[in-house]
Amino acid sequence: MQTFMTRSKIYLIISLALIVILFLGYCREQRHTRRILSENQRLWNENRDLRKSLEEYNHVSRQIDDRRDVQQRVAGQFIERRAYYRRNWQQFITVAASDYRTGFLGGIRNLSIIVRNQTEYPLDNIVVMVQYMRNNNEVFKTEEYAIQHIAEKGTGTVNASNSRKGSKVNIKLLGITSQAMNFCWSASKAAPPGNPDPYECVPSPRNNQ
Repeated sequence: MQTFMTRSKIYLIISLALIVILFLGYCREQRHTRRILSENQRLWNENRDLRKSLEEYNHVSRQIDDRRDVQQRVAGQFIERRAYYRRNWQQFITVAASDYRTGFLGGIRNLSIIVRNQTEYPLDNIVVMVQYMRNNNEVFKTEEYAIQHIAEKGTGTVNASNSRKGSKVNIKLLGITSQAMNFCWSASKAAPPGNPDPYECVPSPRNNQ
């Protein structure tokens, strides 16, 4: 009987020792797993930041390349610079809405229209259309505004009227004229096919300028 009890104690001690060993092994495995997960998260975050930095670098690089291309293209004669801007005006003349306020039940206030001119020539007149729109994209009303005399590399602004309805606006360019650039563009006038420089106010003898 005494021998049996002694063996039982030994088995119990061995069992407890095995349980402790297994528990310690489990704890070590959990810590190892947490370290791996933490390291994976850190690597994922670094990879995400690297991708973001690479995208920003590529964006800046494209902008630099575009500017360099412009500088190379406009390095020639006066007429050549004007022709380049006329043919690529959408890259240099843009329109946008300022930050504006909307009412709880609709309505738009404190809206300004901003036109940016990044060409080397002044703009004489710019006509824009403002559509006041409901939440379902239905146009509530439409108004037109004109902005005169925007300097080269400059910005022009006009205050738009408030609207008792609407939750957002859509802005479109309708027309641009610049005597200095010999540039006349209208959204309602389609460019004639086959003309490489269709927006000249006064057509030059040669359209390959």
